[in-house]
Amino acid sequence: MRVALFQSCTGIDPEANARDLVAAIDRAADGGADILFTPEMSGLLDRDRARAAASLSGEDDDRVLAAVRDAAVRRGIWVELGSLALRQEGEDRLVNRSFLIDAAGAVRARYDKIHLFDVDLPTGESWRESASYAPGTRSVVADTPWGGLGLSICYDLRFPDLYRSLSNAGAIMLSVPAAFTVPTGLAHWHILLRARAIEAGAFVIAAAQHGTHADGRATFGHSLVVDPWGEVLLDMGEEQGVGFAELDPARVGEVRARIPVLAHRRPISAPEVAA
Repeated sequence: MRVALFQSCTGIDPEANARDLVAAIDRAADGGADILFTPEMSGLLDRDRARAAASLSGEDDDRVLAAVRDAAVRRGIWVELGSLALRQEGEDRLVNRSFLIDAAGAVRARYDKIHLFDVDLPTGESWRESASYAPGTRSVVADTPWGGLGLSICYDLRFPDLYRSLSNAGAIMLSVPAAFTVPTGLAHWHILLRARAIEAGAFVIAAAQHGTHADGRATFGHSLVVDPWGEVLLDMGEEQGVGFAELDPARVGEVRARIPVLAHRRPISAPEVAA
């Protein structure tokens, strides 16, 4: 299985972002990839809520999603579209939704980001995802020709129970599209991704945003592919573009046989509090 990752610097113009995604699909297909993974917020990255509102739509009308589906059909390639910001009918808040699209352009799976990033950082940056986005309520494992793919998005990475549920449900690959900040990326990105791969005995594929974006934010980059043993197969560093890695699904069985953590998992009750 050959995977491609798109490391982008998504901006505030959905039309331009759609063109970049279509070009990445072409590069991935030209490079022999079976599937392309893209970052969180691949269609629009804009923290100016009033400006962004004019570009947002529901799933059925989203131009970026339509362009990616058309390109997938044209090139005969699967796409894990990291996420899009989408309106919901009858709801004030948006959803941050990931899509798995097959080579016929069909949406095989959807996942709405469960864990939302609300924090005040020592750098002075303040983020309130819950002010704009409603959290998802269910985990998702999608069937692919290469095995089960567990879906997650960015801040989900810090919650190992999610990945435990995904691997318990049959995931041998875990997708973590992201737009990590630079300080948190420097401190935790590589460590957490390798830990999730080792804990689950699964491949982790993490396409990331990188650079200084049109809305003023800066993201960390370093899109990664990590194997079930925790070995980094691809690190795209600070270069934007498309990178490739080879995955052997049989590697999952080898690692899980060597250290059978899934078989040894036990339910844990709440701890007793000693007086």
